[in-house]
Amino acid sequence: MKWTSATLNLSHVRKTFQSASSVGKAFFILSAATLAIFVLIGVGGVLQSRFMTTSPVSSMKSLAASVTNQFFIDMLGMEVPHLNKDQKKFTFSQHNVFHFAFQFMTDINPNDPRSLVASEVPGMDANKTTVLVRGSAPNPSDPIDYNPNSRDLQAEAINPMASQSPEPSPIASSTPIANPVGQPPRTAGDNIAFIYQTHSNESYLPELKGVTNPDKAYSDKVNVISVGQRLAQNLEKDGIGAVHSQTVYPSTVKNFDYPYSYKYSLKTLQEAAATHPDLQYFFDIHRDSAVRDKTTTTIGGKDYAQVYFIIGGKNPNWKKNEEFANMIHQVLEAKHPGISKGIHAKEATEGNNGLYNQNFSPNSLLIEVGGPYNTLEECYRTTDWLAEAISEVILNAKKVDIPLTTPKQS
Repeated sequence: MKWTSATLNLSHVRKTFQSASSVGKAFFILSAATLAIFVLIGVGGVLQSRFMTTSPVSSMKSLAASVTNQFFIDMLGMEVPHLNKDQKKFTFSQHNVFHFAFQFMTDINPNDPRSLVASEVPGMDANKTTVLVRGSAPNPSDPIDYNPNSRDLQAEAINPMASQSPEPSPIASSTPIANPVGQPPRTAGDNIAFIYQTHSNESYLPELKGVTNPDKAYSDKVNVISVGQRLAQNLEKDGIGAVHSQTVYPSTVKNFDYPYSYKYSLKTLQEAAATHPDLQYFFDIHRDSAVRDKTTTTIGGKDYAQVYFIIGGKNPNWKKNEEFANMIHQVLEAKHPGISKGIHAKEATEGNNGLYNQNFSPNSLLIEVGGPYNTLEECYRTTDWLAEAISEVILNAKKVDIPLTTPKQS
């Protein structure tokens, strides 16, 4: 009778388990390292948002916004050969990687010599980045900058008839709004709000006779100053003492140069603060340059111009300004959803050094009302609601600031 014997090679089994153990350890270490990286990124983001004053533009949101579709196609091209046809344009080519690393470390663009002095000269920064900080309207879009020629603005200031700009069309709702008789301002008569317009010639095509090019929507007579005046009138009606500047910079500043617009309006701010020491809130009113469907919403069968809140990304105290903007944005969203296009942060643009004069005060804001295709009537409707929201925020802040009095004991 034959017996079948089997031998067990324990050394081979041992090696198999050791190999599996090594793979498992490697997998565990890689997983733990990946998790740690994500945790550190998350913690870093929280610490940055709470304790650091870095620009809101220099964030992961900014990075995601700046990545193009071609970047993702090139990532796939690393595995799918036929997607990577042009090595010169390939994102991960040796040339492009070196270019990125050099610009990242020095903030100098090797292809643009202007970047050597861009940070020091207004209007020369080619990196015009816009980042959405807080929620947008149903028709989301970034604000668009258009930079007119300084000579064109000066020509308009010298000869207003050059653009055939008439007086504003008669609008029933545009009549001045005075304080209700017998009701003194709730701010005890103090002028606490200041409204001005850095780009004072920004206008609206429907109000400019014979002008159809949005790049020419500028006027020395019919412009965004009317919107600023409307805001001041409404604040006065609500009991907020307001001062409104009607300065038209191209016609009042000698040798006007558009890239220095915020330098001119800063002087206006300084003079206003010296004349009215009670000023606490500062609103710079602009209009955007986007097409009509990006700056207009319909509510209750009527068209309204939408508003952008712009935050200067290079302002070291931008968070205070953003908090103030968010309070107004939240009131608008609660009462009139869709009117606000959200809060956007910008770095340097033509005519701006990335501050928007918002380092002047934590309660300083830049608000864009409508675009070149909106009418003044649509802007006035929106401004009425905007003033209502601003008044609510200011009056609530006043209530908080009022010291509590201890009742006298008999």
